[in-house]
Parts: sequence; C-alpha cells; structure tokens
Amino acid sequence: MSNFFPNIASIDIGSNSVILLVAKKEGENVKALVQKVSVCKLGEDSIETLCEILTRYRGIAHSLGAQIKAVAMTEAMRKAENQEEILQAVERVVWIKPRIITGEEEAELSYKAVSKIYGEDILTVDIGGGSTELSNGKKFLSIPVGALYLYRKMGAMPGPEYKKWAKDFFKEINFKPYSKRESYFVGGTAVALGMLACEMQTYDAEALEGRSIFVADIERVIIHLSNLSKELRNALPGLEQGRGDIIICGLYWMRSLCEKLKIDSIKISTLGLRFGLLHD
Repeated sequence: MSNFFPNIASIDIGSNSVILLVAKKEGENVKALVQKVSVCKLGEDSIETLCEILTRYRGIAHSLGAQIKAVAMTEAMRKAENQEEILQAVERVVWIKPRIITGEEEAELSYKAVSKIYGEDILTVDIGGGSTELSNGKKFLSIPVGALYLYRKMGAMPGPEYKKWAKDFFKEINFKPYSKRESYFVGGTAVALGMLACEMQTYDAEALEGRSIFVADIERVIIHLSNLSKELRNALPGLEQGRGDIIICGLYWMRSLCEKLKIDSIKISTLGLRFGLLHD
C-alpha cells in the first residue's frame, strides 16, 4: 500500500443502511478509526440518494488517508431487478467494483471479524434489514428475514399474526448446529438494543462491545418502545434516521431467534461484515 493511503476502508451496502469503516491494519487486527452509518432503503430510496451517501463516504475515506479496499452489497442487491444499474452507479462513485456477496459469505465474514477477538468457539448472528446470517465457524446459515423485511410484511407493530408466521416459518430451519452457544449478535438491531438497554445517550463502540443482554431485557425494551409514538421512538439515541420505524420488528425477530437457539442471554458486538471484509 502506498504512503498516500496509510489506512484502509470498507463499505457495507445493506437493505436498510450504508456503513463506512475507516481503519488501520495492525498486524492481524483491524482498528476502527471512523465509522459512519446512513439509512438508505434499497428498493425505496433512489440510486441518486445512495450515490450521494457514497460520494460523502469516499471523501471521508480519502481525507483520512484511506483507500477503499472493499464494497459489499448484500440481500437487497441479491434480489434487485436493476442490479446492473446500481452496480455501475456504485463503481462510478467509489472507483472500485462492488462485490455482491452470498448469504453464506456474509455469515462467514461476520464470524471472521468477531472470532478474531473472542475466539472460535462462538456463534455469530448478524441481523440485517433483509436477511439474517448465523455462523459457528464450521456451518453457515443465511435466512432471508431481517428487520426491514418484517416491517414491510407486518408494519411497525407486529400483531398476533407474527406468532403464527414465526411458527410456520421456523418449521423449515434446523437450529441444532447453532444452539446453546455463546452468541454474539451484530448489526443495527443489536447495536440499537445495546444502547437502549444500557441507556446510552451516544454511540460508544468500546462500551457496547461484548456487553451482555438478557433475553428478558429484550422483552422489556419491546414493551417500552411499543408504548411510544413513532416520533418519540425515532428521537431515541440509536434510533435516528428512521430506524425507530423498524426496531420493534427487529427485536421480535431477535427474541424468536434466542428461543430457537435456546439461549437466555446474548452478547453485543459492534464488529461484523465491514470488519470481515478488511480481514478477507
């Protein structure tokens, strides 16, 4: 790497958000310097909106002496009808060809990032907007359900129909290889839960990293959020930019996963796909 680019960066374009990581490689580890998150719902927002975000990210990365090494596009792009148009637009803005990764690759990259810190005898669960990825390091599972998917299916406040839907949906999935393990949850829903459960006013990656949350606390946060108006939810720390619209669906899904995994607590990790890309 040239002296002009002493740092590296990755961009994760998901179904509900676009995340920039600018980092320094220190041996086998990746140390975050700057992280930025912008909500952009692929399929609802325009390509121009996405390109505006990416143009801003490219400027941030270059101002910090970082070369953008990887751009990953996940579940929304795997299903997008205008896939080629979006890929070409992204490449024009960030100057490298984006990579559409499979669900299994997404699971593997998230596991790689988290296991670098916590060892290999763990499970990673990455709840995104359009999909959820699980990995124990040997097996990888991608489920085409996430917080935004459920919001579009059931609205901001799932009703009794959620329980029936979940019962039918889970019949097809074997969770046995992934159950009863120390489980690290990554993604926007997990980070928002961590901030809400710990009553954080501002995002603090170091304070959140590895924090334990009981499943009973997930239920407590769901009840609290369900009693707030949409405006009040979106004003809470961690739920800005419209994330308050989909958070309850994300937490319902998280609670269901915990039941199927037979765990009574989870750990929050702020690592994930964007870190795994720089290890890849």
